[in-house]
Amino acid sequence: MAISSFSYLLLLLLFLSISGKFANATVFTLQNLCSYTIWPGTLSGNGAAILGDGGFALPAGSSIQLQAPPNWSGRFWARTGCAFDASGTGKCATGDCGGTLKCNGGGAPPVSLVEFTTAMNPNENDFYDVSLVDGYNVGLGVKALGGSGDCQYAGCVADLNSNCPAELRVTDSGSGSVVACKSACAAFNAPEFCCTGDHGTPGTCAPNQYSVMFKNACPTAYSYAYDDASSTCTCSGSDYLITFCSTGSG
Repeated sequence: MAISSFSYLLLLLLFLSISGKFANATVFTLQNLCSYTIWPGTLSGNGAAILGDGGFALPAGSSIQLQAPPNWSGRFWARTGCAFDASGTGKCATGDCGGTLKCNGGGAPPVSLVEFTTAMNPNENDFYDVSLVDGYNVGLGVKALGGSGDCQYAGCVADLNSNCPAELRVTDSGSGSVVACKSACAAFNAPEFCCTGDHGTPGTCAPNQYSVMFKNACPTAYSYAYDDASSTCTCSGSDYLITFCSTGSG
């Protein structure tokens, strides 16, 4: 049966709409450079599409690509030491998200995070950062692939677990090894470390000895709540490579 001109026009418009969304999509490549399996978690904000069903296993040396629609915001993190049953129920030593493989909330601190807000149009800026505000569990890096603008590398490639002060350490109950390093806010729950109460503004919440330690080790990562100036990155029209247990911007 022949397609009418009107039906053909509707199909063409639908195709162009789908093609446009695909063309403007941002591709995130998540790569596991750790010597062990990790379980990346994903969290989307403002009702945006959930990427990777919220969480999945990523064996050592492997990678996966996730496609986000324009104007997507969310975060990625690595969970470590996980064990899940056939139904996806279980727990992780670090970064756990409610005892389930497919996260429907954020990762439990301490955890290294990468955060994104992508643009509606390719000629507008994406915003991204690597954050240690919730502490650290594994090295993490973000590299823009293509695009235009500053497109800075962001990340924390130092092993903060090996140099974590005793008062911030999270250790494995079996081996006793350090598996994560808390933020000062999580460790002490004090306004001067959490930037709350009387310390709730940039002018009243200064870097502290612990955030300075994080910043010295990882200059391009957020070290505390008001570390915006040197830690927020922008790029337009780019895809992104996110590496866990990163060793550098290359």
